[in-house]
Amino acid sequence: QVQLRESGGGLVQAGGSLRLSCAASGMIVSLNTMAWYRQAPGNQRELVASITSSGRTNYADSVQGRFTISRDNAKSTLILQMNSLKPEDTAVYYCYAVGGRAYWGQGTQVTVSS
Repeated sequence: QVQLRESGGGLVQAGGSLRLSCAASGMIVSLNTMAWYRQAPGNQRELVASITSSGRTNYADSVQGRFTISRDNAKSTLILQMNSLKPEDTAVYYCYAVGGRAYWGQGTQVTVSS
C-alpha cells in the first residue's frame, strides 16, 4: 500500500535542466527497485533509468551522460536530474517502484522546446 507522486515537470528550452522528484507515502517496506519511465504521444512507455536499494543504476542509452537517478531511502524520495534536455525528451514521466508489488505514479509532464 504505497502511493507515488511525481513533481518537478514543466516547460524548458533545449539545453536546459529539470529535476524530477517522486515522493513515496503510505506503508513503505523494502522498495527494492525504483525507476523512471516516460511516454510520449504515439509511443510506448519506455524505461529511462532505474536504481536498486543498494544504489546500482542503469540508464537508457538515449539519456546516458545527461540524466542522473538517485534515491534517498530515509526520505522515501526518488530523484531524476535531467541536464542538456532535448526536444525528444518531451514526454510524461512516471515514477515506478517495486517491492512486494508494483506501484506507479500519476506522471508529470516534461516539455522541451527548441
